Amino acid sequence: AFESGNWEGMAEIMTEVRRRYAYSRYARLAELRMADANYRQEKYAEAITGYKSFVHDYPNDPEVPYARYRVAKAQYDSVSQSALLPPLEERDLASVNDALVTIRQYLSDFPKSEYTRELAYMQAVVMGLLARHELYVARFYLAEDNFKAAIMRVEYALRTFGDSGLEPEALTLLGEIYMKQKEPEKA
Repeated sequence: AFESGNWEGMAEIMTEVRRRYAYSRYARLAELRMADANYRQEKYAEAITGYKSFVHDYPNDPEVPYARYRVAKAQYDSVSQSALLPPLEERDLASVNDALVTIRQYLSDFPKSEYTRELAYMQAVVMGLLARHELYVARFYLAEDNFKAAIMRVEYALRTFGDSGLEPEALTLLGEIYMKQKEPEKA
């Protein structure tokens, strides 16, 4: 049922497994497959809740690293670049921050995991999004002639997201701000 995308049938089967074998490993795995089903249906919030619940309820289960990886992946995948929404740098990026925290925690706790390479890539993308947001806000402050706030945003981006790949753009923007302040030596 899971492989064929029969979500209703799969939910019935997993609920029955959880009811019949409540204290077995199969009941725990049924919970995990329910979260997987939500993920496959792109119900990311429900999937994240299911994975987090699994980790919380069964902290010693051997599937905990997998569940934590899936939390990070669902958070990452929930960051949408839909044409119907404004660009990411113009939106509230709380979910992107959550994804970065989750990814960093996973990489710290499981540095030799089979998911390390994929999560490192996701971390780089998320850091780039967050750095781009900071530079967007800095440009807004620059347009409003709020130089101090603009400088603080750029410096924060450089300090916090130093490996984002946007360092040249950030430094150029910082130089532009100092030039507008008539401080060519700092620029």
